Amino acid sequence: MMIFSGKKLLILAGADVHVKAVKKAKEMGLYVAVTDYLEDSPAKIIADESWMFSITDVDAIVKKCRETGIDAVLNCCNDLAQKPYAEICRELKLPCFGTVEQYNIMTDKRRFKQFCMEHDVDVIPEYSFDDVQAGNARYPLLIKPAECRGSRGQCICASKEEAIRAYAEAQRFSLNGEAICEAYINNMQDTASAFFVVDGEPYLIKFGDRFLGQKADGLNRQVMCSRFPSAFSKQFEKNCMTKVKKMIRALGIQFGPVFLQGFFDGDTIRYYDPALRMPGSDYDLMLSRATGFDPVKSMIHFAVTGDTKTCIGNPQDAYLLGGTTCLLVTVSVRPGMIKAITGIDEIKRHPSVTVVQQKLKPGDCVPATGDIQQRAAEFGVNLNDDEDPVSFLRYIYSTFHVLDENGADMVVSKIDARKLI
Repeated sequence: MMIFSGKKLLILAGADVHVKAVKKAKEMGLYVAVTDYLEDSPAKIIADESWMFSITDVDAIVKKCRETGIDAVLNCCNDLAQKPYAEICRELKLPCFGTVEQYNIMTDKRRFKQFCMEHDVDVIPEYSFDDVQAGNARYPLLIKPAECRGSRGQCICASKEEAIRAYAEAQRFSLNGEAICEAYINNMQDTASAFFVVDGEPYLIKFGDRFLGQKADGLNRQVMCSRFPSAFSKQFEKNCMTKVKKMIRALGIQFGPVFLQGFFDGDTIRYYDPALRMPGSDYDLMLSRATGFDPVKSMIHFAVTGDTKTCIGNPQDAYLLGGTTCLLVTVSVRPGMIKAITGIDEIKRHPSVTVVQQKLKPGDCVPATGDIQQRAAEFGVNLNDDEDPVSFLRYIYSTFHVLDENGADMVVSKIDARKLI
């Protein structure tokens, strides 16, 4: 697809999840530059050009874009780049998935909750800090930054004393200095969804059930496995799809991705985390394999042309994956020093495996952060008709191992495969 020969694209951030964007842009004939503040970002290694500007350094990036003749800018799936992306595109008068105001709504969890309520979309019940101090909150509580990324600064609290300390910590992590105090939901199905808007119309392209890690490992806010499509798909279609689409239309977005996470509660879904970006995983590669719809190439095409009517493949009912099932398995490890990693090459060779992302390597010292820094690898699987998710999850766990200096396996929070039934 050599349709953009001679055009230059800048991709904001160069983590491994951005490698696919560089590859696909090159397939479309583009010259690709990547910028962030790291010298060895994986996407920079395969890009045509790399810059050492932080993705939040709008002025420096705009200046460099003008000097080098950049024709398009793209934020694929980075939380922190969302608002800078809108500001950069505004300064350069280039196509962008959203306006600064739309990004403000979709990066501030409190503003997003208000927007949901204004459009009859359910959210998680919330307490004010005054409620906590006055003893009017019911525990447990989840306290988190109003604007942050990677589950940082979050804490589950069982008492007033814990909540007051956690509130201050969440404010410290929040980009806008604000924190949110919500009822802690621990007995409802965690669900991830993504819509793709084409010419103002949102299409559901991702709808899956998320299974989280264990509290004993400090990973109970981190996803360990996702199954697509969700077991609640028909319930969502019947009770929620219409009003969620109406809310997205009300944002005024004309083209691009909308990412939403929530919990199923009876006949409704309660959303708690939004973004105007693709999910921070390689789900889209599994989606493209199953349906032919390619969100990343569609985003690149829009970034270059500003065309809101054209996408690569058909997004209609894409979340059903053509009647197939997909798994996204995230393997996390306990804190410690990694001596060896085994089994990853065997899993790569399996014909059903679409995605393999190794996050950690031998010699890495894993911190006890309870977030994405403890992720060792991610595997995306497009199951065949004769394969079941239970057996495949067990295959992943029995094959992939991360060993410490004593030869002990560091993998923790393995999901009981029977939950996928």
